[in-house]
Amino acid sequence: MAAFDPLFATPLLRSNLGTRLNPELEAASLMIAAEDRAGQRWAKEHGYKGYTSYASLDDLPLRASVFADLVKRCDREVKLFAAKAQFDLGRRKLKLDSLWVNVMEKDAVHAPHIHPHAVISGSYYVTVPPGSGAIRFEDPRLGLMMAAPPRKATARLENRSFVDVPPKPGLLLLWESWLRHGVQPNKGRGRRVSISFNYRLD
Repeated sequence: MAAFDPLFATPLLRSNLGTRLNPELEAASLMIAAEDRAGQRWAKEHGYKGYTSYASLDDLPLRASVFADLVKRCDREVKLFAAKAQFDLGRRKLKLDSLWVNVMEKDAVHAPHIHPHAVISGSYYVTVPPGSGAIRFEDPRLGLMMAAPPRKATARLENRSFVDVPPKPGLLLLWESWLRHGVQPNKGRGRRVSISFNYRLD
């Protein structure tokens, strides 16, 4: 009898953290977005329709305790992810490296990218108007597939070339940082607020 083994799986952790922190996270995120001139300038210079603190602030848990509360929850999920992915960390541990706010206005997109020098990356969704853009993950083998035929529309997740995950308030996503991903256009009428982060080996 033949055996079929799905090789080289790419894990994606989906966890519902609930929305208890979201009102405070939204208020803190929008306050930071309104005050962070360097972040506003970066967004304007890079054609980003909205705001991100990615290139300007690295101390959000010190600025508002609600970010520190979120980090505690993320720490637990990152440990779970590392165990499920069977990482051999030895005496090292995964530590938060960076955390930033994303406020996407209508029609804002985030081009496909990876997060170099990190191990696990993630996003937590705070405010998600109807029609907000999904996060899209790419099969990392795309550049090697040459003459491979397209996948069926009904293909299982592990066989698809792209997987779109619609955001929902309270949803936490974790993935390995080398996995290419981007955000589809925000077609909602309001701001889409999320918190993104990276963990590195310490």
